[in-house]
Amino acid sequence: MPNDPMIAISQADLVNQYPHSPLKGQAALVTGANSGIGESIARYLAAAGAKVVVNYVVNPEAAEAVAADIRSAGGDAVAIAADVSNEAEVQAMFKQMFDKFGTIDIMVNNAGLQRDAPFHEMTLEQWNFVLAVNLTGQFLCSREAIREFLRRGVRPEISAAAGKVICISSVHEVIPWAGHANYASSKGGIFMLMKSLAQEYGPEKIRVNSIGPGAIKTPINTSAWESPDAEKKLLKLIPYGRVGITPDIGKTAVWLASDESDYVHGVTLFVDGGMTCYPGFATGG
Repeated sequence: MPNDPMIAISQADLVNQYPHSPLKGQAALVTGANSGIGESIARYLAAAGAKVVVNYVVNPEAAEAVAADIRSAGGDAVAIAADVSNEAEVQAMFKQMFDKFGTIDIMVNNAGLQRDAPFHEMTLEQWNFVLAVNLTGQFLCSREAIREFLRRGVRPEISAAAGKVICISSVHEVIPWAGHANYASSKGGIFMLMKSLAQEYGPEKIRVNSIGPGAIKTPINTSAWESPDAEKKLLKLIPYGRVGITPDIGKTAVWLASDESDYVHGVTLFVDGGMTCYPGFATGG
């Protein structure tokens, strides 16, 4: 069963949601995929027919469980360890992926973390660590994927695009976040990285987009929503009136990775219940 309790149905039931297997024949790499949003994305891509690398840096048992569950439902998945901020480890991960699946079609840059502090107390280590994982990690993984897309080119029987890069960003690429300057800066950087890659590689039929999650229920942020009072406070920021769940992101990733979205390029798709509508200004501010 899923590591993430927000994924309430089995992998076999997920497969039934995609009877036409829109990602059949494609290979995907999802970083930070052993729990939370990354786990959901890996499971949904696999349910849609993709072969999936479940990347992790800690908790190998959880990553292996995700991959095993995908395989038990008839999919193909392998767990591979790599610190996305480490160039040698990223390159080794891609080599393992190519040995296993031959190529890559879908790169999902999901790995990310927070090390929060008031800005005047933030250490250089906290700043560098968050930027290294959240932004440099996306640079390293996107670069390796794009190199393969360029080498291989379009396979029209597989996809209209030579490859797809999906950057997992955040509403905080546009919403400032006091006390989280390193995190918000990393997400703002992802926005411009995604835009620049889309501009540079669109002519090569490589699609690059971002998903910007809002408040999503995951095992690592339960304090923000687990009690009625906490959820009520959080909902003041969400016009749509509910906190997101990880399948909201998994389903979005399938669509962005498929040819259904072939003309979508260079955009951040916010999946946030309207958080980026700045509901505090609904009554005039």
